[in-house]
Amino acid sequence: MMTFEDLRVFCTVAAERSFSRAARKLRRTQPAVSQAIRRLEQTVGERLIDRSSRDGTLTDAGQLLLEYGGRLMHLAEEATQAVGALREVRRGRVLVGANDGAVYSVLPLVSAFRKRHPDVIIDVRRVPSRQMAQEILLRSIDVGVLTFKPPERELQSVVIGMDELVVLVRPDHELAGQTQVTLETFGQQTVVAHNDPSPTRDQVLRLYEQRHAPLNIRLSLSSLDGVKRAVSMGLGVALLPRRCALDELERGELIAIRVPELRTPRQVRLVARQDAALSHAARAFLETARQASGGEPPVVDRSGRQAERRSQPET
Repeated sequence: MMTFEDLRVFCTVAAERSFSRAARKLRRTQPAVSQAIRRLEQTVGERLIDRSSRDGTLTDAGQLLLEYGGRLMHLAEEATQAVGALREVRRGRVLVGANDGAVYSVLPLVSAFRKRHPDVIIDVRRVPSRQMAQEILLRSIDVGVLTFKPPERELQSVVIGMDELVVLVRPDHELAGQTQVTLETFGQQTVVAHNDPSPTRDQVLRLYEQRHAPLNIRLSLSSLDGVKRAVSMGLGVALLPRRCALDELERGELIAIRVPELRTPRQVRLVARQDAALSHAARAFLETARQASGGEPPVVDRSGRQAERRSQPET
């Protein structure tokens, strides 16, 4: 069987045109170099070097093998450089799982990561929250974004932000002047709902069932952008995570109203496997998250910059 090491010896002999010079360059004995050449010749069944010549002239078979050997040596060098680039996070890919709402939390982190590692590809895939832990453990994705800490011990998590559920209304809506509303008041409005299944959606529906309170859902949409657009058009009001509407709130297109029953802030987490098999790029992504949080949950503004902390979030 032809080995890569024997082929490297042959290419060195051909380049140096001498067994002795090749031996010195490879830091081997000359007999070891001769044995490597003989093994190659036995493998291919042809003489590779004309022993009668003093300058190590290659036979036709030797010339052909040198051509292929040179390609392999070049590929080996490229492979070494490529692996080094992965280790130094100059290339690679990070697979991120996120549901429709989590994308708004992970994009500022992606922005910070790309400033440090611009050549790494970030692939954000839509994954329901319920399936996130399983997809991470199955290695379908590298990291996922959740608003709860998964129970699996094989997973680690980094808090990347805080969030809360708020009622979104138009500035001219009858509720726009209020600082807070009850679940009952919200449920009596014409509600535009996000129909993508999630633990948060189930929690809100259970609260209404437990209170035997009406929830007047008149329009359901599959995307958060669609829900916000519907509210802006006056088709109803919506209950969404604040982080999903930072742009619209800053521009004054929508107003956020707190709901005391849902006031508990939620931690947005980046979740990944604990094991050492994470790629260098995924490790760097997690490290960027840790540095961005600074050991405590960061408050991120709409541009991706870390904002100053306040005792209460702005409306």
